[in-house]
Amino acid sequence: MRRTRTRAWGATCVAPLLLIGLLTACSSDNDQRPASCTTVPNGTPHTAATAAGSATTDLSLHPEVATGYRTGMTPVRTGTFAVATANPVATEAACAVLRDGGTAADALVVAQTVLGLVEPQATGIGGGAFLLYYDAATKSVDAYDGRETAPAAATPDYLRWVSDTDRTAPQPNTRASGRSIGTPGVLRLLELAQREHGRQPWRELMTPAVDLADRGFKISPRMAAQITESTADLARDPGSRAYFLEPDGSPKRAGTTLTNPAMAKTLSAIASEGVNAFYTGAIAADIAATIADATGGRTPGLTTTADLAAYQAKKRTALCAPYRTHEVCGMPAPSSGGTAVAQVLGMLATSDMAAMKPEHTGGDSEADRDGGKPTATAVHVISEAERLAYADRDKYLADPDFVAPPGNSPRTLIDPAYLTRRAALIDPAHSMGTAQPGDFGPVPVGNGTQQIEHGTSHISIVDSYGNAASMTTTVESAFGAFHLVDGFVLNNQLTDFAAEPLDAAGVPVANRLEAGKRPRSSMAPTLVFERAADGSRGPLSHVAGSPGGAVIIQFVVKTLVAMLDWGLDPQQAVSMIDFGAANTGTTNVGGEHPAVDATSNGDHDALVRRLRELGHQVSIAPQSSGASALARDGRGWIGGADPRREGAVLGDEPPR
Repeated sequence: MRRTRTRAWGATCVAPLLLIGLLTACSSDNDQRPASCTTVPNGTPHTAATAAGSATTDLSLHPEVATGYRTGMTPVRTGTFAVATANPVATEAACAVLRDGGTAADALVVAQTVLGLVEPQATGIGGGAFLLYYDAATKSVDAYDGRETAPAAATPDYLRWVSDTDRTAPQPNTRASGRSIGTPGVLRLLELAQREHGRQPWRELMTPAVDLADRGFKISPRMAAQITESTADLARDPGSRAYFLEPDGSPKRAGTTLTNPAMAKTLSAIASEGVNAFYTGAIAADIAATIADATGGRTPGLTTTADLAAYQAKKRTALCAPYRTHEVCGMPAPSSGGTAVAQVLGMLATSDMAAMKPEHTGGDSEADRDGGKPTATAVHVISEAERLAYADRDKYLADPDFVAPPGNSPRTLIDPAYLTRRAALIDPAHSMGTAQPGDFGPVPVGNGTQQIEHGTSHISIVDSYGNAASMTTTVESAFGAFHLVDGFVLNNQLTDFAAEPLDAAGVPVANRLEAGKRPRSSMAPTLVFERAADGSRGPLSHVAGSPGGAVIIQFVVKTLVAMLDWGLDPQQAVSMIDFGAANTGTTNVGGEHPAVDATSNGDHDALVRRLRELGHQVSIAPQSSGASALARDGRGWIGGADPRREGAVLGDEPPR
């Protein structure tokens, strides 16, 4: 089996848009000080199928397509600013903004608009996002909710059948019908955050993506793999077929140059008129018409231009909780990510996680660079805590503007005394399989079930002023609803609502679909701070997050524990084996990782065997995380990008 060794490079930012379809590389000394950058072709990562032996990826359970693993990546050291995105072209463009004096909010706008071009399978302006932003001047953390909303005409059965008189399922399926498309929110979020925290003119922040759309860019290997995976669905939509497929219907391949004049026109309008150009006028009319299109028997959605004009991003109170010597801040509902991560960490706080360090860490070997191998004890304890957290998530969490959390407070589920009781349910000798939600007495919501979520992207940024941004952004499944309008993909975010509005007892579930409601998410953008001796918030220490649908919670927990408990650097933490569990009997151990022997369904791997002895049903299917992490040290920042995707970290020269 051939594995490639790839270095994650830091660099002083060169002119943006030079890294079209390429990875960034620099000549650098052993301290990883950024030097002059050049461009080199992507390495050739082994495929996920090769990594996992006979294992296959079930795309109904895992986000997007798995595209391999870059071994031996090394951390990036920067000075006063750093940015990590899931694509090197977007990283380069955002880094140029930081280099030229922009803030993290300015760089976010550029990163998002460029990602919408080079990673449309995961994100774009037709989707939504959650953002945590740290303002160094005020020492405050703002939580921005740019989640999509259901249209005003939606009913609880909107996704189940066409109408009360026509109880047939939406066609060609729920996701590809107009019913899955929520009112996009990411642009309103960016507008609000940049207005409050930006320094550069809004118009100029559209320029990198406009230029890229006009000049063209090469399809990356990951984007090409997802086009191939989604060819049949993309072919149903005329716009997607023309853009992503060849005239004969075959998928466009890696290295093919794409131009997107429609997107350039859309972004130019947003540059000159602001985001109202998207939510009103011709673009809004095009979005509504596309959602309402019944061509070919497709079930139309009921989103109107009034729904688009009425959309507003919301500022919410960040959910912050102590974890040992740190304070961890996450996103509150309607995302379940911040709550679930805080719950898991709160349960782990009762265990000596430092004593469960991975094997083979602390050296310079390739195995150490890839994060070492977690112990079965650690995987067991963390997975069991995650099962308990997912059980609470599935029952209680939803859009708080529609469904109140237990005790009418988002902090009820992360109360230390409650989490200590939950942690006591973990049997160190055997997996619980599935967990029951906590008992808060009579509550007006039924026992919901886990919803399958899919693809996303993530951006981590710190700027030279000390501000930081962690934003997870998505169109839901790969290529969203497969519909392309005015150059961008429309989301299928409404499929994150519960499939059935009532539970088996006929009680409405929290995450049922309602008009104007935001579907629950698992996105978990995270900011970490040191804690002072008196318990107050200290300096910013870490920025982290990951794409990955419902598995995001597991990816973020793994990354945080690796850094905060096991002392791994950010690159080791994100490179480490992906593991964890939702509230099912299955425990994930990512078979794409070189330290996992995925042959014969993992029967020869010591970690997998031991977990099975503990009662876990272990899946070694390849995982598709795209985590990034930035950590502050005495000289500046250290960054890591996930080897399972195409991400890169860039920043300025660290002090010598």
